[in-house]
Amino acid sequence: MIKRSLPFYAAGLVCLLAATNAFAQKKYGPGVTDTEIKIGHNMPLSGPASAYSLIGKIQDAYIKVLNDKGGINGRKINLLTRDDGYSPPKTLEVTRQLVEDDQVLAIVSPFGTAPNIAIQKYLNEKQVPQLLAQTSSERMNDPKNFPWTTPYSSFGNIEAEIFANFILKTMPNAKIGILAQADDIGKDYIKGLRAGLGDKANTLIVKEATNQVTDPTVDSQILILKDAGADVIFMATTAKFGAQAIRKINELGWKPQILLTSPINSVNSVLEPAGLEASKGAVTALYFKTVGDPTWDNDKAVKDYVAFMKENFPSVSPNDTIAFHGFTAIEMAVEILKRCGDDLTRENVIKQATNLKGFAPSLLLPGITIQTNPTDFTAITQMQFAKFDGKGWALFGGVIDRPQPAAK
Repeated sequence: MIKRSLPFYAAGLVCLLAATNAFAQKKYGPGVTDTEIKIGHNMPLSGPASAYSLIGKIQDAYIKVLNDKGGINGRKINLLTRDDGYSPPKTLEVTRQLVEDDQVLAIVSPFGTAPNIAIQKYLNEKQVPQLLAQTSSERMNDPKNFPWTTPYSSFGNIEAEIFANFILKTMPNAKIGILAQADDIGKDYIKGLRAGLGDKANTLIVKEATNQVTDPTVDSQILILKDAGADVIFMATTAKFGAQAIRKINELGWKPQILLTSPINSVNSVLEPAGLEASKGAVTALYFKTVGDPTWDNDKAVKDYVAFMKENFPSVSPNDTIAFHGFTAIEMAVEILKRCGDDLTRENVIKQATNLKGFAPSLLLPGITIQTNPTDFTAITQMQFAKFDGKGWALFGGVIDRPQPAAK
């Protein structure tokens, strides 16, 4: 009788050990329980960059929809947003609160170049993931010195190299005027443009003008670039100043080729305030599907996104690129957390975030994928050019991989 029961007891023991092992495999960092994952970020809900607060609002709505469907692996996401007014000292203050008082697992999609730089050292010392930083500063990709920081946005230098190749191929005799923000993001764009132009940089670039985020306008900078004889204007600033620059150029009756970097190619936040007619003919580089373009009318991901926007933000146009950035960044963050499974430690979060090579968020252009790996955290290395036709961005050419800088 006992012998006949041994297989039963053995099977039971195996099940018990398996269950015990499965339970033991659950690893939680701060902010995580069997029912919750707490994350946080800073956003400019007020201040000079408040137009970008839409990023945080989009992400909050996305999380609410996700939680209504059960969350991630049975856990609801608790996203805590703190207003920093786009002030680096305030960013550090609210980030400390999120980490030390609220005990979040990670800081996700924090916004702004100067704000992200202000918290980078602190978060790395604390070994808290600074995931998907919303800035084009190359400083966010430094695995050796800042292994707990990963970027979301395309890097200014990579994007500028792509623009440089475009200029060399289509406008080889261009007289380039640069409008750049006086911070690391502006410096990265200028650095990339010069690297891409190579030994022609000093000849083709006729003037550089910079602006502070606190400047009331960039009218004087635009006049300086016009007086320098520029016929191509490369803009690497923020939404407010991008709109001002385009509007001023139009008021002057000046007709340079306008090149807009990705932080300022939003139709709603930049081109509409500047004037759609004034913006017509501007060129940008995209890595996402343009909502409203007939090409994507039957694309499921675009249709789902439009439905999401209509339901949650009926007054915001779905083709607002600021909204897109918020949506795609939180989509990537959710993917990272999903891949963590029951190992929701800060160490595993950063491990998953730096191994996303080949991941394709729903709204990226076909052929463009996320490329992170442990030695290079760069997320976006491919783009495609588009021209504003008065209503939206019309794609042209094919997907362009990160170019090699021109020989110096």
